[in-house]
Amino acid sequence: MDNITVLRCINIIVLILILTGVIYLICLLFMRPGKHREVGLFYGREYAHRGLHGDGVPENSMPAFRRAVDAGYGVELDVQMTKDGKLVVFHDATLKRMCGVEGYLRDRTFDELQELRLSGTEERIPLFSDVLEVLGNTTLVCEIKPDNGARNYHFCEKVYDELKGYRGNYCMESFSPFITGWFKKQHPEIIRGQLSCRMGSDSGRGRLVNFILTNMLLNFISRPDFIAYNFKDIDTWGYRTVKRIYRPFRIAWTPRGPEEIGEAKKEFETIIFEK
Repeated sequence: MDNITVLRCINIIVLILILTGVIYLICLLFMRPGKHREVGLFYGREYAHRGLHGDGVPENSMPAFRRAVDAGYGVELDVQMTKDGKLVVFHDATLKRMCGVEGYLRDRTFDELQELRLSGTEERIPLFSDVLEVLGNTTLVCEIKPDNGARNYHFCEKVYDELKGYRGNYCMESFSPFITGWFKKQHPEIIRGQLSCRMGSDSGRGRLVNFILTNMLLNFISRPDFIAYNFKDIDTWGYRTVKRIYRPFRIAWTPRGPEEIGEAKKEFETIIFEK
């Protein structure tokens, strides 16, 4: 190999290293959370995931929320919007798992949903306003589901209108950085969080989108005050990088049972649990 060829190889290697470094720095800028804010009201607490459910009490039901309040836990819940614009508390996009019927929640009116029952009980899908009344002043983590649209800002405004009258402390979180970003822009006083995990092929999105969401590369849109991450996925590059470099406030979801809860508490400041 002559000297010219060697120099060309060296130049190519240097160029690759420079490009790799530039890409890495851009990724760091994109995944940077917001500036550290006072989150002491949420620090070290335990939040009952979709209420304190089990033993015949369905998730995201009024009895589940009453049980969580009575037990002294904070509460995490999920908000969606019906076809006629009512806010309800329900997790899945579809009705099959919890109500045993086909179709999307967003395609039914609230009255139509009231004909259904949760997990074979007599419980119905509750209104968000009714749940907030039951919670009283319980500390709340409100997940805003993107099933009504990842950029449905009318939905965001309706959720805010309900939350602003809530008597307890609350924060919001979403898998959609656009929803979280709306709160950053419109109501920056509200503590906001970016939900994430290792996105798999079952998400229905392509590999590139899964990579971006897994590694929180859209944090530049939302600049979240905390990261809410699946406690089983802490080996992902994005989580490890954000933790090491930015040291954000971190909430774990969803350890189940004493062993997993203990494991999650070693890694995260706050947990959203199931028992």
